[in-house]
Amino acid sequence: MSWVKIIHILCVMGWMTSIFAVPRAIIYWKREHARLGENGPLGDLTYRLYRFSFGLGVIAILTGVWYGIWLGWPAWLHLKATLVVLLAAHYLWTGRLVRRAQKGVFTESDMYLRIFNEVSVIGTIAILWVVVAQPF
Repeated sequence: MSWVKIIHILCVMGWMTSIFAVPRAIIYWKREHARLGENGPLGDLTYRLYRFSFGLGVIAILTGVWYGIWLGWPAWLHLKATLVVLLAAHYLWTGRLVRRAQKGVFTESDMYLRIFNEVSVIGTIAILWVVVAQPF
């Protein structure tokens, strides 16, 4: 069971990298697109990071469910699972922004994207609190 936990933690770390980096990268991608009039290397890198981390997120969720079943699905894990679902929804919304950016559509302001990025940080802090404190 230790291997499942190790794989889970590694995949969560990789997924979190994208969750934190991609919304910020979209801001710079937007500026690059405005300067070049087309998608440059930053857009390609952002898309590749999002696409790669999608698989890590799937593995993180699957190993988390497996580990939760092994633990007997304690009460605190229901709260963690709910928060992870919300974070996954945020991640999928980020994917929508990436797909639109690939088409050169940047309708969100820099401020919106910065706040959007911070929402994922708050969500991650909440998840970490539940895992560490195991409140019930």
